[in-house]
Amino acid sequence: MTPRISRKTRVTGTALAAAALLAAGITVGTAGASPAPTPTKTDGTPLRLSASHRAELLRDAGAARAQTAKALGLGSQEKLVVKDVIKDADGTTHTRYDRTYAGLPVLGGDLVVHTAKGGAIKSTTKSTDKSVKVASTTAKIAPQVAAKSAQGTAAKSLAAKPAAAQAPKKVVWAASGTPVLAYDTVVKGTQKDGTPSRMHVITDANTGKKLFQYDEIHTGKGESEYSGSVELGTSKEGSGFTLTDAGRGGHKTTNLGNSESGDGKAFTDDDDAWGTGKPDDPQTAAVDAHYGAAETWDYYKNVQGRSGIKGDGKGASSRVHYGNSYVNAFWDDSCFCMTYGDGEGNKKPLTALDVAAHEMSHGVTSATANLTYSGESGGLNEGTSDIFGTSVEFYAKNAKDPGDYLIGEKIDINGDGKPLRYMDKPSKDGQSKDFWDSSTGGLDPHYSSGVANHFFYLLSEGSGAKEIDGVKYDSPTADGSKVTGIGRDKAEKIWFKALTEYMTSNTDYKAAREATVKAATDLYGKDSAEVKGVEAAWTGVAVK
Repeated sequence: MTPRISRKTRVTGTALAAAALLAAGITVGTAGASPAPTPTKTDGTPLRLSASHRAELLRDAGAARAQTAKALGLGSQEKLVVKDVIKDADGTTHTRYDRTYAGLPVLGGDLVVHTAKGGAIKSTTKSTDKSVKVASTTAKIAPQVAAKSAQGTAAKSLAAKPAAAQAPKKVVWAASGTPVLAYDTVVKGTQKDGTPSRMHVITDANTGKKLFQYDEIHTGKGESEYSGSVELGTSKEGSGFTLTDAGRGGHKTTNLGNSESGDGKAFTDDDDAWGTGKPDDPQTAAVDAHYGAAETWDYYKNVQGRSGIKGDGKGASSRVHYGNSYVNAFWDDSCFCMTYGDGEGNKKPLTALDVAAHEMSHGVTSATANLTYSGESGGLNEGTSDIFGTSVEFYAKNAKDPGDYLIGEKIDINGDGKPLRYMDKPSKDGQSKDFWDSSTGGLDPHYSSGVANHFFYLLSEGSGAKEIDGVKYDSPTADGSKVTGIGRDKAEKIWFKALTEYMTSNTDYKAAREATVKAATDLYGKDSAEVKGVEAAWTGVAVK
């Protein structure tokens, strides 16, 4: 039956438990030192586009693709594919494109065109400055050879023998070095912790050499387990209610019932009162996940002016009770969904608020900069989810789970009561980086993300020892300099603008510094205290 209008109901239990975990590193935040006032609107502030206005801008960009490609000096074989568009108050439009060559996807060929109000191109942010062309689009290596090689590569990274590789897709690889004809082969399997895997293996189509590999899966009235009594958006269906939030793009939360596949079954309730706050009630984890999704939606809409993960007003979905004693949570682009395990012994669901926000933010990154989940861009991808996981936690102002600069402090993933990660001094987790150095890109993204997390903390709160809302922090700098924070509200705005307008799939830490300086300049002016704060915070983490 078609759902009616979504109702807000009070739910008992802990709000969305911590989900993101190792594979999707979450960030929590406690109210910072007196929060900075909301910045006044400036010319560089992104407008809140209605669905119809955004669709119109996308149509206009699509109609002008050939003209734009010509203006950028692209070759006759290259075509632009419109992905996203953002418009600022001063009329500047930032249009994000993917690229094709002779009809083949160009991996690492994405770019953002920044256009002035009058239509003139002001500048372009490119993932690669290399000329995109290949001598021939006819491969010397057969697809079957590439598939077999990819399956062998994936088998080394997965817990068990992976399923058969999917048919390789011919692409142009431009993410590193000189662009070459390549195969992109996806191999499905399972990671060692039980997380599903869709490993992409990029193979040179002429030599058979492996060029790159990355995993598509990024590991981040009711009673919730972690957030107390919370309000939920539900829908009347038949004689009862379901966890379908019509007011937030139709976001649904379903029950996998310990399965590891499928969409899950709808949760239903006769009186619209959900959960008990205890993990032995299957509804409780659903309350936490549904609440976390709602707070994340509201944060992006009310703070950043973005309606939904893709900016198109459509809700994602959440699946709880994945597998058996699965100690993780993950975002999956293919189902546009977040998935949560129930933790060790099925007693600690990973549905905490900062985890939910962390996971959904992986979706925002995918829909915008699409930072490759490897190397320094992988660390920036994870760091972005930590940054916005923390931001949502502060935004929610939930007394049971107040904002802080700790990551996954509610889910007790290590079994010792300690947070998963720390933003003020990331190395306190024993593996993350406080400062950038040449080895940063070789780390797992959950640890190379420490540089981004530390930058965000310094930019928000500054260096040195302090106590914020009962939590003690002590943030060092690489050169011993003192950094003065500009306030978390401004730091969030700067990171979001940098992510959505100036970062691309290949952005590394040096390029992230440039992107955030540009964003701060757009928002606050060239010689503003905010720009100086961004520069000082990056210097504080040794990114110059």
